[in-house]
Amino acid sequence: MTQAARWRPHVLALAAYVVAAIVFSWPLPLHLTTHLTGVPDGDTGVYVWNQWVFRHELVHGRQPYQTGTIFWPDNPANLSLHNYTTFQNLVALPLIPLLGVVATFNVVYLLMTVLTGYCTFLLARHVTGAAGESWLAGLLFAWSPALVARGTAHFSLVAAAPLALFLLLLLRATDRYRFRDAVGLGAAMWWAASTDVYYAVYCVLLAGVVLAAQVFRLRREPGAGQGALSRALAIAAVCLAILVTAVVITGGWQFTLLGQPVRAHSLYTPMLALTVVMLWRLALRYRLSVAAVTTARTWALVRFAVPAVLVAAALMSPVLYAAAQRLAAGDFDTPRIFWRSSPPGIDLLTVLLPNLHHPLAPSAFIDWLRQRRFDDAENIAALPWVALLTIVGAAWAGWRAPRRWIVLTLTFGLLALGPFLVIAGSNTHVPGPWALLRYVPVVGLARSPGRFSIVFALAVAVLFALALTWLARRLPSHRRLVLAGGGALLILELMPAPRPLYSAAVPGIYQQVAAAPRGVAILEIPFGIRDGTSSVGNFTARSQYFQTAHGKTLMGGYLSRLAHRRVAELRRSPVLNALAILSENLTLSTDEARAFLERGPAFLQQQNIHFVVLDRRRASPALSELAVRALRLQLVDTDGALELYRPSAPIAPGPAVFSAPSDRGQRFRAAPGS
Repeated sequence: MTQAARWRPHVLALAAYVVAAIVFSWPLPLHLTTHLTGVPDGDTGVYVWNQWVFRHELVHGRQPYQTGTIFWPDNPANLSLHNYTTFQNLVALPLIPLLGVVATFNVVYLLMTVLTGYCTFLLARHVTGAAGESWLAGLLFAWSPALVARGTAHFSLVAAAPLALFLLLLLRATDRYRFRDAVGLGAAMWWAASTDVYYAVYCVLLAGVVLAAQVFRLRREPGAGQGALSRALAIAAVCLAILVTAVVITGGWQFTLLGQPVRAHSLYTPMLALTVVMLWRLALRYRLSVAAVTTARTWALVRFAVPAVLVAAALMSPVLYAAAQRLAAGDFDTPRIFWRSSPPGIDLLTVLLPNLHHPLAPSAFIDWLRQRRFDDAENIAALPWVALLTIVGAAWAGWRAPRRWIVLTLTFGLLALGPFLVIAGSNTHVPGPWALLRYVPVVGLARSPGRFSIVFALAVAVLFALALTWLARRLPSHRRLVLAGGGALLILELMPAPRPLYSAAVPGIYQQVAAAPRGVAILEIPFGIRDGTSSVGNFTARSQYFQTAHGKTLMGGYLSRLAHRRVAELRRSPVLNALAILSENLTLSTDEARAFLERGPAFLQQQNIHFVVLDRRRASPALSELAVRALRLQLVDTDGALELYRPSAPIAPGPAVFSAPSDRGQRFRAAPGS
């Protein structure tokens, strides 16, 4: 085979995915510089800010995992635990001066979808040996409802290409342990970690599941599970089922046992006990055997794993160094994990939902789901019906899916259900694997189990390619018809266009902020600091998004993981503490109000704050009135609900630290309204 013939399928696949990216994101290609697929006020604004601040720090000769552009400039923020999307930032680095911030973000987003499709194509082609079927698998995964939904807010998760590449290299390694595959596996691990830290955790789990599937075998023992223990467990299961039914009917009760009050008001403990008993009884019917593992194979695995780990660690050394700095400073805070109140997984019903991003999706049904707190960007895990029917049809016709892919699909499908099984909005209180795995170090970093649905969708995409390949080989004379028909139906079902777009315009008042000297800061009211699980005050991500246009230091801010020290520092500042309290629509004490009024002007001068932006739509009248009076503000300009103020007292210019953005990066609008 010539080199041209060898590369032709790859070139055609990439070109076709580029076309798919344009069609499935339409009309975004017509509005690359003016619109986004997510609202700048939410997570989308932070992901745009990621690319801007990464370049901002590098251009000024600083390492990009610390920044003084948010919170307060005299204490830089450590970004090692922030969902920083380093890989996307690196891709955006040379593009921002050419295209601008918004257009670069959109181009990188489209590129990530293309790479996700192509890497899935490589994985499926390795498994099936069929190019056409594998291309459809890449299309299915890259534009699955789960990933399209993330393209409205959680853009780091859209870049799922490293998951497919890691799994491909892992499967190659199971055949023969080659050094180049070890290096590639380490690089793929870095790629996964640099797009989203969840993906690094998923790679660890993928490696564990694939290796476990090779070593362990589960088979049913004839006549097993018929002894006295099995009968005792059956009786216990019946008793627990009666207890669960009684709690449901009566709402629970309370009694005293040996002088201690015993409460039975919820189903968590009874359902946990019932699940354990049922699993124990099921385990009696099966036997877990371990395949023979030779010493030579073990050492070969070790020699393969060591360079992979070293390569990954070397590539991740900048962020590991920043994380070590944070750990040394005592800022490596991790959220507490609770038994009942941790983040839920996906609703089992959502797996079978139609594509909610399809233009023909009924709006009444979508509104009904949202009324039940159904998060479009987090809980959508719908599997394309074309894929499910193909898999079921092939299985009914005699196809048997490889055990490895069944194990991968079931494992990540069960993990995606979260700590407790939820069906149609009702918590059954049946614990799943994540109820225990969330306490495991490293694995527990993936605190939102619903995102396991992305790996679940990847496994289903490969199963779809396998089933379609089997059907096509059963009907060799009709293979083109099978692919064309299946592909057309899949494209029709997946089609999310026309995509809803959101204006990327920045209010015109920020032109004056951008034109100010370097080194000044801006305060936005309402004020606050936030992370992924907590909030102090009332901060909105659009403030960081607007910063990509004006380029000045921003008081307050958002990071995925916020050090507890930040909150303590805020509370020690009479001005920031008062602003945070008022931003939450709470009332200041007499002493807090007096300190706010006395120290307001001095605080602005100390922090070199030259501008204050007041959002009348979000700020209460009490906050607006007291902030203007305490900070001695003078109105400069208005833009709809936004008001731009300058301190009435003169402020000496600060050190030249931060530069204003280039003209190409400014996206101001002249029309009123925010």
